[in-house]
Amino acid sequence: MKNLAVLFLLLISFISIAQENQKTILDSLYIQEVEQKTEKHKVLHAEPLYIDLIRDLGARKGEKEWNIGVGLIDNNSYDRYEALIEYEWAPVDRLGLEIEVPFSFYYNQNGTENLTTPQSKMESLKLAAQYTFFVSEKTNTSMALGYIHEFEMTSFKQYSSSTFFQGNVYNPFFVVAKRWGNNFHTLLYTGPVWEKSFDGHHSDFNWQINSNIHYMISGTRNFIGVEFNKEVYKNDFDMVIRPQMRLEISNQIMVGIVTGIPISRENQRFSSFLRLIYEPSH
Repeated sequence: MKNLAVLFLLLISFISIAQENQKTILDSLYIQEVEQKTEKHKVLHAEPLYIDLIRDLGARKGEKEWNIGVGLIDNNSYDRYEALIEYEWAPVDRLGLEIEVPFSFYYNQNGTENLTTPQSKMESLKLAAQYTFFVSEKTNTSMALGYIHEFEMTSFKQYSSSTFFQGNVYNPFFVVAKRWGNNFHTLLYTGPVWEKSFDGHHSDFNWQINSNIHYMISGTRNFIGVEFNKEVYKNDFDMVIRPQMRLEISNQIMVGIVTGIPISRENQRFSSFLRLIYEPSH
């Protein structure tokens, strides 16, 4: 009986070690696939789903990606529906470019007219660039500088009486990301945002600080994690916590699912966001 028990314990230990070894092998194979030596160095990092990057850190020439996003933000007196179409690509190694067109649609919750409810519109024409200036395979760290320029649009109702564009948004940013071992990923994305209208009557300045932590499932591009979107405006501080997950549907298609939980309910309540990611072969 004792011999049987010892044999059983040895069998369990063997299975456990084999599973752990298989997990390590899958991690190593996937990371090696991304960071292969035949091309310029690149470190695998998990990319946040709500405030996403212009292109992968350390992007390689020829990489490209389409994104379609839809979301809902529950505010105190109205609902905001978001939608976006985005295309990003790398014309040369480590340089990512992006064109994005975001939309916002507003609906009063009680069905009555409310003068404080914003008007539905195509938010802007967004152009962006990001350059990864530091890649360290030894420390699994990447750093990048980027810039986003938005041409703000007027509401749909004003198209017949005024110009399509009403102002500019200037947003330089800095990104630093590190992978801890094979599975854990952290990232910091921060920079100022300056909005200025063409007529000079409106100008706003705030600072965004977005931090993330993700756990990538062994041997896949699937991950779970959380995004902390923070904004400092004058003496006001706001933060939305966004738990999220990314699922790989095929070699070229992934889906990102995000929920938003504000730390204070001054205006915004819960929100949700869905991102469809398509990466053509390159």
